[in-house]
Amino acid sequence: VQLTESGGGLVQAGNSLTLSCAASGRTFNSYAMGWFRQAPGKEREFVAAISWNSVQTSYVDSVKGRFTITRDNAKNTVYLQMNSLKPEDTAVYYCAADNWGSASQLRDDYEYWGQGTQVTVSS
Repeated sequence: VQLTESGGGLVQAGNSLTLSCAASGRTFNSYAMGWFRQAPGKEREFVAAISWNSVQTSYVDSVKGRFTITRDNAKNTVYLQMNSLKPEDTAVYYCAADNWGSASQLRDDYEYWGQGTQVTVSS
């Protein structure tokens, strides 16, 4: 499966952005999907994940209550709604696919990755 992220950009702190990740292929609904991010000089970290049927979601503590992950299997797309953005949310955001997974927070569980989209939050 090929993944293409979009929706990144430069925003002021407190504002919102919605990231999208479009997946190719016919078996999108067999994949759990995740969002990760990587800031300069830091490890890639888990942000949010959603199971294939949207029943399970998980979030890193630092984004709980501000970010929401959703998916539309008919459109082969997963979204990350980001509200109340903070400068520390600045990073390249990657979407990833985990075949028959279940909203894992572990980077190694994901087999496919997109190229990333830059999110910059100014103070």
